[in-house]
Amino acid sequence: MEYYGANIVSAVPVTRYHVSAHQLRFFRRETASVACMAGVDLLMAVPHRFSSIGAQCVMNDMFVLTEDQQAILDTVRRFVEQEIKPRSAALDARQNPEECFSWELVEKAHELGIRTMTLGEQWGGLGLDSLTTAMVVEELAIGDIGVSVVMAQTFKIAQLMEKAFNDEQRARVLPVFAKDPRGVLAIGMSEPGNGSDKHTNQPVPFRTSAERTRGGWIVNGMKHFISNGNRASHYLVMVQTDRQKAMANGSTCFLLERGHPGFTIGRIHDKMGERLANNAELIFQGCVIPDENVVGEINKGSEVFAQFSPQSNAYAGATVLGVAIALHRKAIEWARLRVQGGKRLVEHDGIRAQLAEMRMLIDASRSYIHRACWLADHPQSGWDKTLGALPKAMASQSAWKIATWTMEIHGGHGYMKEAGVEKLVRDAAAFLHSDGVNRTLFLKAANTMFRD
Repeated sequence: MEYYGANIVSAVPVTRYHVSAHQLRFFRRETASVACMAGVDLLMAVPHRFSSIGAQCVMNDMFVLTEDQQAILDTVRRFVEQEIKPRSAALDARQNPEECFSWELVEKAHELGIRTMTLGEQWGGLGLDSLTTAMVVEELAIGDIGVSVVMAQTFKIAQLMEKAFNDEQRARVLPVFAKDPRGVLAIGMSEPGNGSDKHTNQPVPFRTSAERTRGGWIVNGMKHFISNGNRASHYLVMVQTDRQKAMANGSTCFLLERGHPGFTIGRIHDKMGERLANNAELIFQGCVIPDENVVGEINKGSEVFAQFSPQSNAYAGATVLGVAIALHRKAIEWARLRVQGGKRLVEHDGIRAQLAEMRMLIDASRSYIHRACWLADHPQSGWDKTLGALPKAMASQSAWKIATWTMEIHGGHGYMKEAGVEKLVRDAAAFLHSDGVNRTLFLKAANTMFRD
C-alpha cells in the first residue's frame, strides 16, 4: 500500500519490523524511507513498543521527539494536509450537523493505522504511550478540531478499555473494534441535569439509573452532549446504581454495544463549532444490560476513569492546542502580507510582540500537556491530581486569547468567512466548556490541593 507517494519519512532513521500475518517483530534499526517499505502499512512499519518508551527515561526526555515519534507524526501530517484540510471547511459549512461528519476520513485513518494506534500490539495496534498520543492529537487538530475529537475520544477509550476490561471483555470487544474501519468509541457521562458536577464532587447522583434484575440491570435515563454519540460502535456509560449515594461513589460503568435493545440515539446537537465531530443524546428505555458488561466494580465507576484514564484532560488540551497553532500560523501569514501605515503588520512592534506572546502561550501549554502525559505513564516520578484538570484549562484559555488576537490582527477580513479565521474562533470556543468547564476544573484542582 502506498501512503501519499514515496519519501514520507525520507532519510528519517526508523526502526523496521518484519511483518507477519499476526504480529510485527523487531528486526533492525537503519535509515530508511517509505519507498523501500512497499506493501507495508506505514504505521505498522515504525516502532510500536511505545509502552516501554520512557522506562529508562529521565523527565527531560518528554520534550524530545524520538525517531519513532517523528515517523508517526510525519504520516499524520500528510494525512492532515492531503485528506483533512481539503474537506474541513466544506464539511463545517453544512447546515445539518449530522452531515458534517465524514466516515471517509475515519476509514482513511483506519487504513493508515491511526485509528487503532493506542491499542496494544496483541490487539493490532501500536501501543502508543500517552505522550506520543497527545502529539498525534495536536497534529490532527491543526487540520480540524472535529476530526481530532473523533480520534482523541477513540484513542483514550481504547486505552481505557484495554486496561480496565476483564479478559472476557477484552476478547469480546477489542478484536471487533480493531477490525472495524468505522470503529469509533464514546463515553456516556454528561446529562441535561448535570455535567460538571462530577469534577467538583457535588453530592448529586446521575439521573440515568439502573435497577437490579436477574442477571443484570435495567437502565433508564438520558445522556447528552456525547462526543461520537451517534457514531460509536461501543460505549462506556456511567449509570447510577445506588440512588442513596452521589455519582462519585454510587455509579457504575457499563459497556454497551451499538444497537443494544432499549438503547437508542436521540437528537444530534447543532453546535457552534467543532462541527466535524457529532455530539448526540443517548436514550435508555428499559435497557437491560447483563452483568458481564459491568466494567470494574459495582458503584465504583468513577474509579475506572480516575485509575485508567488520567491523561484524558491532557488529550483535550492537545486538541484545542492544535487550533491555537492553526490560528497563530494564520496570524503570522497575514501579518507578513498585510500592509498598514506604509509597512507590513509584522514590522509594527505591537503586532510583532503580540505574535511572540502567542508563541509563548502555545509553547507553555504544550509543555504542561506533555508533562501531564508523561507523568500519567510514569506516576512514580511525580504525578499529582491537578495534572488531571489544569492542562486543558490552560490550553483552552490560551487558545481563546490567541483566537481573539488573530481576529483583531486580521481586522475586518478576520470577520469574513473566506479568511478561515471565523471557523477557528468557533472551534477554539469549544474547549472552554468541553471536557469540563474551566471554572469547575479549577475547583477540581483546588479540591485536590487543599483537601485535609
